[in-house]
Amino acid sequence: MYSGQVIRSIYETLYAYDYLARPAKLVPSTAASMPVVSNHGKTYTITLKKGIYFTDDSAFGGKKRELTASDYIYSLKRLMDPAVRSTWGWLLEGKVIGLDALAKQARKTGHLDYAKPIRGLELVDRYTFRIHLNKPDYNLTHVLAHYPTSAVAHEIVDKYTDGNGQIMAHPVGTGPYVLTEWQRGSKMILDANPAYRGFIWDFRAGSDPEDKRIVEEMKGKRMPQIGRVEIAVIPEDQSRWLAFENREVDLFNLDGPLAPRALEKGHLRPELASKGVRLSRIIEPELSQFYFNMQNEVVGGLSKEKIALRRAIAMAHNVKEEINVVWNGEAIPLEYPIPPGIIGHDAKYKSSVRYEPKIANALLDKFGYKKGADGYRRMPNGKPLVIVFSARADSTGQQQLEMWKKTFDKLGIKMQSDKRLFPDLLKAEKQCRLMMRTSPWIADYPDGSNFMQLFYGPHTGQSNNGCTRIPQYDRLYEQSVALPDGHERDLLYHKMTRLLEVYAPTRIGYARYRNMLLQPYVIGYKKHPVMHNEWIYIDIDNDKR
Repeated sequence: MYSGQVIRSIYETLYAYDYLARPAKLVPSTAASMPVVSNHGKTYTITLKKGIYFTDDSAFGGKKRELTASDYIYSLKRLMDPAVRSTWGWLLEGKVIGLDALAKQARKTGHLDYAKPIRGLELVDRYTFRIHLNKPDYNLTHVLAHYPTSAVAHEIVDKYTDGNGQIMAHPVGTGPYVLTEWQRGSKMILDANPAYRGFIWDFRAGSDPEDKRIVEEMKGKRMPQIGRVEIAVIPEDQSRWLAFENREVDLFNLDGPLAPRALEKGHLRPELASKGVRLSRIIEPELSQFYFNMQNEVVGGLSKEKIALRRAIAMAHNVKEEINVVWNGEAIPLEYPIPPGIIGHDAKYKSSVRYEPKIANALLDKFGYKKGADGYRRMPNGKPLVIVFSARADSTGQQQLEMWKKTFDKLGIKMQSDKRLFPDLLKAEKQCRLMMRTSPWIADYPDGSNFMQLFYGPHTGQSNNGCTRIPQYDRLYEQSVALPDGHERDLLYHKMTRLLEVYAPTRIGYARYRNMLLQPYVIGYKKHPVMHNEWIYIDIDNDKR
């Protein structure tokens, strides 16, 4: 999500989302219109707007470089290039005719032949191309609104790529901002792109009363109005809060640990409201889950005793208590993997996994996890049982570790804490090297498939952080992706969720509230559930600074 804020500001996707519409509504971005879908949902014809240009760069030889259909064909191929090692390849895997074969050939030769035409990505003319699918995909337009499918220019990649096939240090896109400074782990500065075509703010108010005020503030303005965006990386809660109090920060993400400083029962404290501070608050379309590494020799596998171990741990963890202690109540417990606000969410679903520590202990006893003389349980083979729980090396991570230590103490299981920096955690889990972790997933697009794919075996190393492979689940998931939203797909999702409860590769946790605090002079802001670069749509009232 954090990277996405920057990427969405520099690069552009074919489609985006209406700023005010709730639920989230797709609209054209660089595309001239919504796609024309034919061939029973297997062919998408997309035409681009003319006159969109990449930011000037020496890689273009001093010429203006227009965005064309070929750039999107190139970029979609690049997402599957083994040399790039993208963690987003799952967005296209198995979908586009000929694309998987092209990637497979590249794995053999060490080079992806971008010039080789494939049937699935058909260039019609300079501004039009077609995507031919192996089978219908009712979420393809959402995928084409997700930032990994943004357009990049091959000249930029050819000139600036690093040893890992990345161009992070020299991004060049067609979007409203350019990256002018990047101090890794510290700050990023984005300046308005002088060559950006711009747009007129003209969004319609929805049912939210706040929308009317936003429309009155912003309607008719040429965007973007914000000329510079300075993003500060401040890991510690107290430091972030002081920066906001001192008006050093204009937009502030109020995480749960800081909630008591600003909120009372979900509302802004009077002392802040009296200063003109405003709150934009939503239930994050996210799933925070507690996963077990299914490849780990201690907690992984599908044997009965390993299933029993995971189920016992799941039943011994008090999710509501964690919400209250770690997040100060700023989250809601989830019964279902698909959170509220996402297509496919079932508010009536009840999980079979409950907080039952006594039954959890009995389950461990039955399957041979006996306690030794030291009071801690051992494996059925007599070896010591030690669970390594990984968390971020900050105050929130420490609280999570303490909560889980309490859970394991109830079971008589020895726990070892593993604290790491956030990037190190992400890298390790992609390599299936963590045993357990609290893993949040915020919606890439507002459909349940984006959450059910988290447990699909072939997505291991990409989005499947628990490295889960349950054959029955995988088969049901493959059936579900060929179906539109509706009763038939919901039935499959229910079966898949029950499998997650039975085999317990994860414990479904919670969805947090997203509380964004705004200084009095920030106008036009409303937290969007999917887009996270709202500064493209807002303004600053300098008279109130």
